[in-house]
Amino acid sequence: MHVGMAAVFQNTGRALSDHQIYLNELALADMAEPLGFESIWSVEHHFTDYTMCPDVVQFLSYMAGRTRHVKLGSMVVVLPWHDPMRVAEQISMLDHLSGGRMILGLGRGAGKVEFDGFRLDMGDSRELFVEYGEALLKGLESGVMEYDGKHYRQPPTALRPAPFKSFRGRTYAAAVSPESARIMAKLGVGLLIIPQKPWREVEKELAEYNALYREINGTAAPQPISAGWIFIDPSAERAREMAMKYIGGYYRTVLDHYQFAGAHMKNQRGYEYYAKMNEKLAVYGDQKAIEFFADLQVYGTPEQVHDKIMTIHKQTNNSGFVGVFSYAGMPHEEAARNMRLFAQSVMPELKKFDAGGAIDRSQPLPDLRYAVAAE
Repeated sequence: MHVGMAAVFQNTGRALSDHQIYLNELALADMAEPLGFESIWSVEHHFTDYTMCPDVVQFLSYMAGRTRHVKLGSMVVVLPWHDPMRVAEQISMLDHLSGGRMILGLGRGAGKVEFDGFRLDMGDSRELFVEYGEALLKGLESGVMEYDGKHYRQPPTALRPAPFKSFRGRTYAAAVSPESARIMAKLGVGLLIIPQKPWREVEKELAEYNALYREINGTAAPQPISAGWIFIDPSAERAREMAMKYIGGYYRTVLDHYQFAGAHMKNQRGYEYYAKMNEKLAVYGDQKAIEFFADLQVYGTPEQVHDKIMTIHKQTNNSGFVGVFSYAGMPHEEAARNMRLFAQSVMPELKKFDAGGAIDRSQPLPDLRYAVAAE
């Protein structure tokens, strides 16, 4: 199984300066390759303390220069917030800088504060994601950005530097709603699974996605990549106590950032699944939701953590697992201990396990198509 780590740059409670948060998270990212992690990831978010990484490709480019072998994953680039041409250029450039180490993760976003900040209508996000995703993926494959849609029109324009390696087989997308999973199958991309709903629902939607992917693309879908918030400790009691404090605290920041309980989610076009979350929060309350989320994640002794990740594999058939080790105001020393203990006691067994296909199945592209694109 491929094992990665993610730096999320949270500044919960603002106990530290933003600069100190960056120093701490970059220190964790620097630990990844020496400890044996196979990839480094981060997420894109804007305007709040929830995640202070407004440009995930810039962060990954920085890490490309500080590492030699690890893959570099976006979890995710939120397409509706960007000009697809600029995204394509940034991705192609990072791939050249890193020698083809990028794993491309895409998403459509769900934070009202972010759509408002970018002066965008959330109701357009699904259509924007589909058009931008189609244009981006075709452009990265052909070397030419070209599209004529409802929202996006781009005359044929060559990408420079031209992509030198296909992104087919190393592109994934986050899909929370069943509708999004169908879109990802049509786009021909794999799934990033961020645990936040019952595993039985995840299994059902994965089965539907896999069937639709094969029907549309004529081949089996890529195995998904799963992420999880981790707290590991020799003591099961301390692990659960700290998981409820920090993983639970993280989900509190999710509720604050996304405003899932807000009135805007009840009738938001394109976010019908989130309206159901809104209803459940009204019935069960925040605390039940926080406890439910924490129990979806990965905490416990080394043996318990290993067993939980293997259970996730049985439920999702994921080929890769990405752990988040620092979040919700956790002291840096605790986060570093968390990450080291996982790397020493759990990761070696996970990496020995044959989980199936690689998370990067891309191949170099023929030079000819770029000679044509240059004309």
